[in-house]
Amino acid sequence: MEPLHYLNIPSEKATFSMGCFWAPDSLFGSFPGIITTRVGYAGGTEGLIPTYRNICDYTEAIQLQYDPNTVSYLELLKMFWDHHDPTAEFKKQYSSFIYYHNDQQKAEAELTLYEKKAKGLDVLTKIEPAGQFFNAEDYHQKYRLQQHKNLCNDLGLKTGDDMINSHVAARLNGYIVGQGGIEQFDSEVSKLRLDEAAISYIRQFVIKYEGQGLHC
Repeated sequence: MEPLHYLNIPSEKATFSMGCFWAPDSLFGSFPGIITTRVGYAGGTEGLIPTYRNICDYTEAIQLQYDPNTVSYLELLKMFWDHHDPTAEFKKQYSSFIYYHNDQQKAEAELTLYEKKAKGLDVLTKIEPAGQFFNAEDYHQKYRLQQHKNLCNDLGLKTGDDMINSHVAARLNGYIVGQGGIEQFDSEVSKLRLDEAAISYIRQFVIKYEGQGLHC
């Protein structure tokens, strides 16, 4: 049986910048309702083509495909606010942005920003419409999962596109560094259609890293 790479269900997009994109790729990857993730570059001048070595005026960003029947945009916003420091000043590459895809997302983002500022926080997060999103280089996609090369090969994850488009890749990129936790992993793993060897291998890392947080 092939791993569950593709979920054919209605979905919506969400795009955030919250510092180095490796950590949020794992953070959101195992969050309930997330279908796929991709990391890349957003928010820059139209006509420029950013790369990691020449990012121009873009930010590192995470773009999610999520199931709105399982997770709400407000819940994703809470994850965004709770897992980075929106008051810290960085160069544009690592700055805090919410890129909205529709008017409802804009309204909800503005509401949560207002709530933060009402608490007296000097929040630097900016809210802008989502423009063109440029995928980051292949080695950035599911970076944590890619450190387990034999597992990736066994799952058929051999290219950057595989990593971007696979549901299993998104989920495991979180679990492999303890995100989601062992209880959630055990409740979901049967749906991912993994063999026993893969389950046993991944499970040891969920247990090892659960609760240790993320870093880039």
